[in-house]
Amino acid sequence: MDEQRLRAWVAAYERAWRTPGTEVLGELFTADATYRQTPYREPVRGLPAIARMWEAERAGPDEVFRMTGEPVALDGDTAVVRVEVSYGEPVRQEYRDLWVIRFAGDGRCRAFEEWPFWPEKSHRPD
Repeated sequence: MDEQRLRAWVAAYERAWRTPGTEVLGELFTADATYRQTPYREPVRGLPAIARMWEAERAGPDEVFRMTGEPVALDGDTAVVRVEVSYGEPVRQEYRDLWVIRFAGDGRCRAFEEWPFWPEKSHRPD
């Protein structure tokens, strides 16, 4: 994996979120990929389960949002990307996220882990 391919993958992820259906997910994730939505949640395992989660989590492919992603680190098959997302117009929800992505040799993701942060959430234990 190199930075150009990583940036292309992040752009393809955003396009997939904006695309009806889930058929394009096979271009992003391997058949046996894992997708961990938060660091302490059990990962979703396999492309069919990722597709179900994908549809359940988004409002739909016409959802209004703005997304930016910037690589933070890249080492071999592992990358970290800082992502900022704002939902709605006007913005009703926003968050920053770190993605830890492990790629297969063909450039598809084999393991995806999110570390999301919301401005209104506490970052300290209650």
